[in-house]
Amino acid sequence: MAQRFYVETLGCPKNDVDSDKLVGALLADGLEETQDASRADLVVVNTCAFIEEARRESIDTILGLDERRAAGSRLVVTGCMAERYGDELAAELPEVDQVAGFGQAFDLSPVARDGTELPTARGGTATARRLIPVSSTPLPEFDLLNLPRPKSNVPWAYVKIAEGCDRSCGFCAIPSFRGPQRSRDVSSILAEVEQLEVREIVLVAQDLASYGKDRPDELGAGSIVSLVDAVASAVDRVRLLYLYPSDLTDALIDSICNSGVPYFDLSLQHVSKPLLRRMRRWGDGGRFLDRIADIRAREPDATFRSNFIVGYPGETEADHDQLLHFVEAAQLDWCGFFSYSNEDGTYASDLLASGEPAIAPALVNERLAELRELQDDITAARRDELIGSTIDVLVDTPGVARSHREAPEIDGVVHVGQTVPVGSFTAVQIVDALGPDLVAAGVDLAVLEADDR
Repeated sequence: MAQRFYVETLGCPKNDVDSDKLVGALLADGLEETQDASRADLVVVNTCAFIEEARRESIDTILGLDERRAAGSRLVVTGCMAERYGDELAAELPEVDQVAGFGQAFDLSPVARDGTELPTARGGTATARRLIPVSSTPLPEFDLLNLPRPKSNVPWAYVKIAEGCDRSCGFCAIPSFRGPQRSRDVSSILAEVEQLEVREIVLVAQDLASYGKDRPDELGAGSIVSLVDAVASAVDRVRLLYLYPSDLTDALIDSICNSGVPYFDLSLQHVSKPLLRRMRRWGDGGRFLDRIADIRAREPDATFRSNFIVGYPGETEADHDQLLHFVEAAQLDWCGFFSYSNEDGTYASDLLASGEPAIAPALVNERLAELRELQDDITAARRDELIGSTIDVLVDTPGVARSHREAPEIDGVVHVGQTVPVGSFTAVQIVDALGPDLVAAGVDLAVLEADDR
């Protein structure tokens, strides 16, 4: 009987893609996937290490799965925490059998690579598990980017077009453990798109709009535009996530609008020019508003999402007020606000270490609440504006669909009739809005409201 494996994924869509690649590799090795961790011979946790909250969730998940897994199974930790804190995890989590960095093969045998015998069951006679430290090499032994992956079980899929990042944002440690940017070949991306057999492709990367800049001679200038056009010709929808505003060229804007999915996920982080420079970021609120207005002039149905950091070292009340005014003026469809997380090795962490006072947590929470309340009202109003309109939607699951305005998993949805086939496009009339969600004609509103309660 083939060994079974279970994969738990935490963090961002890029991690989802990595897990799909891991699943594809394990299936190719002859293992069978299970959705029940207690029945698995191999339990894998693909961790997130972006901020402290994500790291706590990763640790809690590891410990929870250790309680649930079967005797004799192996618990492997991979992903960002494994790469960034591999040695510490190996030393501090005796529950874990292996800590595997990006691209490292999982040890499925009962004998470690150095020949040390491993316990075959929890509670056995061995006093401790042999812990496999994370690789110290800067790049993976094999690159997850170009591994095969299973066909998607929903009518959309993330596709990662590059790994790593060449930027040095003051709050972000990702380049220190994901490495420099490495763009994929267009042919491998298109082959993966075809393999997934979906109606919508969501392109992701740490720095999406910089795709190809690390390979100018091979991929050419403006390669992200050529890629978007190529993917748009292969599927019904192509959506882009995480666009740095400095790389949002006219050509890229036109390509996104022409794709039929004018959805702009802009990585802004703040709007105060002095604070953005302390973040080692480009731009300011005025430039951002001008660009948003320009896009709306070209495409009135354009949808906007962004995220902002609150409480970055040195953020003043004036900086916060600028952000409030920007949120009111920009009228973004979707917006997330996150408290600053102090990450070792970053420029911001050095600022704090050199004496820059941290923003008091109570003040950060107050600012977050103010911003979120404002944006909730804006999002609700933007959704209410769609009542009475007819829109085209893709049905993801029975009764749940999305138009071009909603990215999967992070935005609201459109409730449609249960009889509309999954994977189909259909035109629906919007008759109501429930917070971030829209309701199409023919849906029993009372049932939805009861479920919401």
